[in-house]
Amino acid sequence: MNASRLTATIGVPGVLHDVSLDVGAGVTAVVGPNGAGKTTLVRAIAGLVPATGTLRVNGREWSGVPAFRRAVGLLSQGSDLFPHLRVLDNVAFGPRSRGAGRAHARRTSTEWLERLGIAHLAQRYPNTLSGGETQRVAIARALAIAPDVLVLDEPFASLDVGVAERLRHDLEPYLRERITLLVTHDPIDLFTLADRVVSLEAGVCVEAGTVEKIAADPVSTHAARLTGANVLRGYSDGTKVRLASGEVITTSTAHTGAVVVTFPATAVTLSPDEPYGSARNVWPTTVRGLTTRGHTTRVHLDPPTITADLTTGAATELRVALGTTVFAAVKATEIRVVGAT
Repeated sequence: MNASRLTATIGVPGVLHDVSLDVGAGVTAVVGPNGAGKTTLVRAIAGLVPATGTLRVNGREWSGVPAFRRAVGLLSQGSDLFPHLRVLDNVAFGPRSRGAGRAHARRTSTEWLERLGIAHLAQRYPNTLSGGETQRVAIARALAIAPDVLVLDEPFASLDVGVAERLRHDLEPYLRERITLLVTHDPIDLFTLADRVVSLEAGVCVEAGTVEKIAADPVSTHAARLTGANVLRGYSDGTKVRLASGEVITTSTAHTGAVVVTFPATAVTLSPDEPYGSARNVWPTTVRGLTTRGHTTRVHLDPPTITADLTTGAATELRVALGTTVFAAVKATEIRVVGAT
């Protein structure tokens, strides 16, 4: 049983306000809008940003411990490989910097290059590598120090979609066996890699939990958008919310004033004819886009601008196609209402 654990309450003046974490082995996605403090948080854990508060990793106190004594593997969008070193020595640099002998560091480097399928790159220089190869080398370097904590700051953002997909697949087992903090804006990272989500806004942790929990009942607008929920703004008077586009949504929760309403894409049902049933929100709308992934088809609709998730079989049976008019229905009980400023 893996006893890995990171517990922290971290503050950075002007940026983070006592953000608390309690995570174990596996991938914790750190999400939030630009400027929320995501990168500052993970860099504070790595010891690269002065911070207040407490930090314990695997039972050891890290508060006040300098960065070079923290077992943290760090990878950002830019790989920061040393241009004057060959791949083998780039990866060996981590173990060497922590006191390993040259032969041992090179053996460790070779092992990780083999695990990640890039042993053939060992004698190449960074400027001869593709983007995907560069990130694999950087990951190997981060893992070669046997880190207690692995920090990935948007590592796939600059890669082609196909390259990023293959890299996620290949890295997954190595990320899950240790504490991994993944800063991301990409919902694909959440649903393919993450076990948990920590959502920041303006330097404050606004929600934390499993991916399933956050996707089913997001508190923040950013998390709602990221996990695939529909997010709409409007003005509420009791249980009626008038959207900026003119449609009216009936909710099961009374509210007054500006609001954000959210509901999952799976809560939206589609039909070719106006439905009769318990749903109190029914709109004629037009199919503007279709995205199929696996056995699920996401249907993009407007107006209102929402998405519906159907099984691919159901989408075929309904003959959903670009430009067709359908009726979208959502039950009031499926809608969450949050006050907005």
